Amino acid sequence: MPPTTQGIFNSSRFTQDHAKKSFAAMITRLMPNGTAPLFALSSMLSRKTAVQVEHGFFTKTAVFPNFTLTANISAGDTVFTIADTSTLIPGQLHRLQESGEVVIINSVDSATQITVGRSVGTVAAAAIDVGTDITTAYQVGNAFEEASIRPNALSVQVERVTNLTHIFRDTWALSGSSAATRVIAGDSPIAENKADGAAFHAGAIEKALFFSQKSQGTRNGQPFRTMDGLINIVSDLTYYPDSYSVPNVYTAGATTTYDQLVAMLDPVFNQVTDPMGPQERLLFVGGGARNVLHQIGRLSGQYEIMNSQTNFGLQFDSFKIPRGSFKIIEHPLFNTNPYWSKMAVAVDPASFSIAYLEGRDTQHLEFNSKGVPVDNGIDAVGGTLTTECTVEVRNPPANAVVWNLTAGAAS
Repeated sequence: MPPTTQGIFNSSRFTQDHAKKSFAAMITRLMPNGTAPLFALSSMLSRKTAVQVEHGFFTKTAVFPNFTLTANISAGDTVFTIADTSTLIPGQLHRLQESGEVVIINSVDSATQITVGRSVGTVAAAAIDVGTDITTAYQVGNAFEEASIRPNALSVQVERVTNLTHIFRDTWALSGSSAATRVIAGDSPIAENKADGAAFHAGAIEKALFFSQKSQGTRNGQPFRTMDGLINIVSDLTYYPDSYSVPNVYTAGATTTYDQLVAMLDPVFNQVTDPMGPQERLLFVGGGARNVLHQIGRLSGQYEIMNSQTNFGLQFDSFKIPRGSFKIIEHPLFNTNPYWSKMAVAVDPASFSIAYLEGRDTQHLEFNSKGVPVDNGIDAVGGTLTTECTVEVRNPPANAVVWNLTAGAAS
């Protein structure tokens, strides 16, 4: 016989689970915050098709012929010793920056020597000292005599850029007993596990778009590949034209001024992917970096509190530098740790896309669900998501990475 109760029956007398549950029926999902979805980059990119595991393309960089003197010349010299003759052909006109004299190339004699005609124009020939004078000369056109012989051709060598397809896999699974259990919070156990599996899969792809590094080998006796993400591609100087001496990857100091910010972001506008598009970039940032950008804007711009105002402060989602503009997107992924929170990644969307191996776009194969085969007789249900894709960045110099934005400062 169950025990009897003496006196007033109070809440402590309830047998466990006898009282109806009071908390809400939904599970609250706590996610990192931002101004875009958690999978912001992958949702914005165009889609391509890869036809094999090595996916690549070719790039051409516009060439603007020039030469640099490496030995002194006098006013009467016609043979110049220079650093490189690879973009020079007879008939080109070049302007010596120091004196303004225009010379014409008569012959390319070797990899470091040319013969020229001096003073083609109104500026007289002059001596140049490589130790003190400006030694560069830039092409200002070409010129040929009547009935001239066809000139040599100047061709641009294409650059081969490759990446590898990357296989992403995530599984959701729960026992048959768990699947049959009714719960008082959230959707059914199957629906909850499906949603979690899809989120993990999308999150893995999104992180790899930024942070993955290319590799190839074997794992468990099978071919194994990882792709290059945006940061690794932008960090590789071999993908840049010769005019760049360093890649567009920077580490900010303890404080960052507007001028310093411009110096780090300005190089992304030296190259254009789509000449018809605007000079605009997306700037993915963490919460810390976004606060720094606002500090720079507040300290560098004109901002004052007027009489009778009832609010103050700044909240902007874009900013401009002299050569272009940036749309600020706070990426929730970057707010998952203090290091990524202080980073900013400038992205040229016209140059960036995801290439899926043909037929390997995201597939969801379930097991032991109604209408699908049994998996090894296991008393469980589940499914596996598989995606094979790679990143295609057709113009790496149009992108940039800035690490460690810590605090803003006045210029």
